[in-house]
Amino acid sequence: MARRLVDGRRDGEVSSLDQRTAYRRRWGGLGVLIICLLVVVADNTILNVALRTLSDPVDGVGASQAQLAWAINSYTLVFAGLLFTFGVLGDRWGRRRLLAWGLVVFGAASALSAYSQSPEQLIAARAVMGFGASMVMPQTLSVITNVFPSQERGRAIGIWAGAVGLAMAIGPSAGGLLLENFWWGSIFLVNVPFVLVGLALMFVLIPESRDEHAGRPDVVGVLLSIPGLVLLIYGIITAGERASLTDWDVYGALLLGVAVIVLFLVHESRVPNPSLDVRFFRDPRFSVSIATIMVLFFSMAGIIFFLSFYWQSVREFSPFIAGLLVLPAAIGQMVFAPLSPTLVRWVGARTLAAIGIATVCCSFLFYTRIEQDTPLPLIIVFFFLQASAMAVVLTPATDAIMSSVPPGKAGAASAVQNTVRQVATAMGVAVLGAVISFHYRSAMAPTLRRVADETDSDPEQVRGAGESIEGTMAFARTLGEQGVALVTPAKEAFLEGLHLAATVSLVFGLVGLLVVLVWMPRGAPAVRRGDDASPGPEGEEHPRSGRESGG
Repeated sequence: MARRLVDGRRDGEVSSLDQRTAYRRRWGGLGVLIICLLVVVADNTILNVALRTLSDPVDGVGASQAQLAWAINSYTLVFAGLLFTFGVLGDRWGRRRLLAWGLVVFGAASALSAYSQSPEQLIAARAVMGFGASMVMPQTLSVITNVFPSQERGRAIGIWAGAVGLAMAIGPSAGGLLLENFWWGSIFLVNVPFVLVGLALMFVLIPESRDEHAGRPDVVGVLLSIPGLVLLIYGIITAGERASLTDWDVYGALLLGVAVIVLFLVHESRVPNPSLDVRFFRDPRFSVSIATIMVLFFSMAGIIFFLSFYWQSVREFSPFIAGLLVLPAAIGQMVFAPLSPTLVRWVGARTLAAIGIATVCCSFLFYTRIEQDTPLPLIIVFFFLQASAMAVVLTPATDAIMSSVPPGKAGAASAVQNTVRQVATAMGVAVLGAVISFHYRSAMAPTLRRVADETDSDPEQVRGAGESIEGTMAFARTLGEQGVALVTPAKEAFLEGLHLAATVSLVFGLVGLLVVLVWMPRGAPAVRRGDDASPGPEGEEHPRSGRESGG
């Protein structure tokens, strides 16, 4: 039953925007959410192009390789570890409120990162940035779900998905452009004006919404989710960096993280008001979509990550050019993500998902044959096809996840979707990185031993040079003419490792295709309770009655 509106608001609700005004301004509100997305998601990738600069003791902060890794991982750990928590709290405390506080924290931490004087300060500031980002990310999708009617939600989520792809792509190119013209801190300081614009427009265009029937808070569930996710992601990241599961802190973190998550799921299945209702997974639209997103991001994340090393270390492009070469993928996502709801109506979600995953698998097959002299336009075409296919799969999958849960749990569903993406991305980079690293070390060991004997090099330096193609190239530069003999073998070893990683990605892509063909429902999704049409402002059909507070 729809709650009675009083002066444009539902009983018991205090909001600066009434329901009808919020509905009329929904597309402007989506624009504000896109601004929030751009700064948060782009920061996942923008730091990658600055690693060499940050390691310089004069132009950067003199960070070691381990410190650079933690400058990236501190953001990822906090971000992914708290996504679920803040998704749940947004449903309870107010989504716009969490969004605003998240932007404030993120903007302040960006300024602190820009003026860090040491690697330790940068790592700490990046962790605070991850804290702010985890408040922002789940609210963007849950606000869309609660503002847009069912017939427009797919298009809005498509634009949201396209913005995520754009942000991931513009991070490296924007970072490279800033580094060529300004000091390294500019890659963080550029976030501040976007944050200020987002905050200024938010209270005009985005309504407050929350679950007015949330019940008692599930404190134990929320507290269990944090260490479970943090330990799991720490174990995955560290295993990938070391290309090993044998260290006690790696397998200990993985086992303990899995155990805590299992305990969390058992707890959630037994409490009357769970943070995550495990019954959601009984709906094949929800469970298959979650599985599809996890498989695709696992298989794609590592390939995209290591393609950046292909551009810079194998093809020897500058960071700025390497960043620009990612833009075709962004264009593919921006074009096809908003179009995917129309394509779903034409061919059906199941058929479209199967075609999209099959296209992604074709891209992985291409990457198993990529060489140093592969024509650049051919690589760009497959990169474009891969990103476009991902967009047409992920947009309806995300819509299916958000549409299959009660509106009051939109934040929790959004958090689950985003957490799965982050965990799958970390796993993809770690597992595929381990595949590349293991092959690279094995292939380069004889050549490095021979060059080390000829040059009487430090064994520790030689060992570090064998860890990655970047380490080998740096070692080769210190040897002068004698180092030239390392360049071609290093590129060949990296490409062979990339081919193996692409093969692993292809296998997981085919698993995703099997999941879709076997378990994805054929029929159209049922209309969710609360999505029944009711008269909207100025005579429009606006299916918002029966939802929790919004306005």
